[in-house]
Amino acid sequence: GEICAFKIHGQEMPFEAVVLNKTSGEGRLRAKSPIDCELQKEYTFIIQAYDCGSGPGGTNWKKSHKAVVHIQVKDVNEFSPTFKERVYKATVTEGKIYDSILQVEAIDEDCSPQYSQICNYEIVTTDVPFAIDRNGNIRNTEKLDYDKQHQYEIRATAFDCGQKHASEDVLVRVNVKPVCKPGWQDWNKGIEYRPGSGSIPLFPSIHLETCDGPVSLIHTTIELQTNYIGKGCDRETYSEKSLQKLCGASSGAIDLLPSPSATTNWTAGLLMDNNDMIFKFDGKQGAKIPDGIVPKNLTDQFTISLWMKHGPSPGLRAEKETILCNSDKTEMNRHHYALYVHNCRLVFLLRKDFDQADTFRPAEFHWKLDQICDKEWHYYVVNVEFPVVTLYMDGTTYEPYLVTNDWPIHPSHIAMQLTVGACWQGGEVTKPRFAQYFHGSLASLTIRPGKIESQKVISCLQACKEGLDINSLESLGQGIKVRDELTSSLIKFRAD
Repeated sequence: GEICAFKIHGQEMPFEAVVLNKTSGEGRLRAKSPIDCELQKEYTFIIQAYDCGSGPGGTNWKKSHKAVVHIQVKDVNEFSPTFKERVYKATVTEGKIYDSILQVEAIDEDCSPQYSQICNYEIVTTDVPFAIDRNGNIRNTEKLDYDKQHQYEIRATAFDCGQKHASEDVLVRVNVKPVCKPGWQDWNKGIEYRPGSGSIPLFPSIHLETCDGPVSLIHTTIELQTNYIGKGCDRETYSEKSLQKLCGASSGAIDLLPSPSATTNWTAGLLMDNNDMIFKFDGKQGAKIPDGIVPKNLTDQFTISLWMKHGPSPGLRAEKETILCNSDKTEMNRHHYALYVHNCRLVFLLRKDFDQADTFRPAEFHWKLDQICDKEWHYYVVNVEFPVVTLYMDGTTYEPYLVTNDWPIHPSHIAMQLTVGACWQGGEVTKPRFAQYFHGSLASLTIRPGKIESQKVISCLQACKEGLDINSLESLGQGIKVRDELTSSLIKFRAD
């Protein structure tokens, strides 16, 4: 009535069955030695139970029916991926974007799909113009330039599906080969020119590379562009007042960003460029314009002009960036007029007083222009003939779109504060402070009460005298003609 043994039938099975309780027949199946999934993933064998009726020769005991035992070996992620090659090499032609330059491949010796499959590849080397997909295909993320770099050495790793990475990174060498580029060679886009230094040759060693191909016609355009304030050029040699006189601008312009002096000390704390015309605003500074510099109430006609260099607003949530603001000095936080940048839009706010016009009138004028955030210098003029407001940017006219109409502001006896680079918040806060700081550079910020400027004057104020010149049209050579335009900043050639 008792169980005395279990017997396993099968050749060299690494398992044994032992009796734990003869009366209940309970037993345990266990491994006699370590089991390795990589050697064998599963085992199947037959087991029988024997009672205790054995005689001296063990011939009289009774045995049970045969039971089948099936054992699956669970894998452990003990192996790291390894690459099939120690070094991978490829050669690409510059100037092309490849879907796949080459493919790296790793293997893993674990037995289970979870741990033996390669789930991901990753480039370890930082700041390289390459990416790798889950199948190990490496591609370039930007066009490669042979002149910039002849060869790239990048390291990559592989991950199995248990997120174990390769024991050693693999080296990938990508060689860049140049292509013959038809076009003008040996010339520079940028050249430093100091006002008053006379004429200088732009392209002393330029030549045309045709790559041995047939050429029947060549069109060439040379355009002069400068990137300093006032488009660079001779404007640096003039003060704002002398420029206005030179261009015949209306008198009465008030300079809101003058060079610091005993009489104009409100700009003393601002950051300045090497050129004393440019003020840099880093989002932490603002300047209060003293009372009496600008009339308290502007008329229905006035002009605001400035040079501005501005890039995209910092941070995920773009805040208003104040260029010029006239707000309540204390008690309240009303903005009477302001010029500011918001989400690459230039916005002009103008709230009239109730004693001027008790009507529902335009209050905000918006312009969406790419140049507001291109980090280049541009000349802006806001001409106000209320309720008409016009923007001139680099001499070109732009009409606004209106976002808000509003009633005039109720009259009060609260003094106003005019500021540059930030807006003064005198009320609704525990302590009055600056807010809505500007990030960028400003120069020649003026306001002209009572008058607006003509387009001719505005174009003159942003133009410069430097230009392109051909010493002698006869020296161009046979078959080369100057076409269409010959201006101070643009020359077009045609060669047959």
